[in-house]
Amino acid sequence: MPLVIGITGAIASGKSTACQVLESLGGTHCDADKLVHRMYDPGKPAFHRIVKSFGNEVIGADGFIDRKQLGSKVFGNPEKMSELTTAIGDIKAEVSGVMKEWRNTLGLLEVGLMEAVNFIEAGYGIYSDITWLFAVDDEMVIKRLKARNNFSEKEATQRLSSQKKWKDRAPASDIVTMNNGSLEELKKSVTNQYDELTDKYSKGLLPPSRYINWWKKHST
Repeated sequence: MPLVIGITGAIASGKSTACQVLESLGGTHCDADKLVHRMYDPGKPAFHRIVKSFGNEVIGADGFIDRKQLGSKVFGNPEKMSELTTAIGDIKAEVSGVMKEWRNTLGLLEVGLMEAVNFIEAGYGIYSDITWLFAVDDEMVIKRLKARNNFSEKEATQRLSSQKKWKDRAPASDIVTMNNGSLEELKKSVTNQYDELTDKYSKGLLPPSRYINWWKKHST
């Protein structure tokens, strides 16, 4: 059986960089965000539902949904975000479908990596063997957003405040990797933890995921 790992973390936590490292080590990667974006490509049912809900102005010059324009309509507005989620359709089925497919298509001891910001809250962890959380201190998030995204202090703080705190996600996670250091430190940490994880898995020593009990408590 393959090993299926859920990769999660808030903005600027390093989860995407970690996935690049894990891919280089042989993992098969899927970004849930990109998977969901394909759900509302032109011609698909979600495309028409989104335009109906948010207007023709969300259609970009290329004929696709302009995610930046759409984001400006839903960011910071839970009601509009919920409307968008409904319009897109059964996201959980789409994401879990990939992980279920890996069970049948990946070989013995191969690794599937599902990257999703809301991996924990959405219930995806019941389909994986491990939930791996990447975390970073608030001060570092703001510093990175200002440097990477050219955000102002106010914009960076606003974006940070919209994110789930890593400490709230930690109880549902099997591995928590703090990423307050350099890129090289992150790569070394990810590689070491991956080697340890796959070694345990190959020997049948990997314990049941902590996520299962967490989900039982929080999904009722």
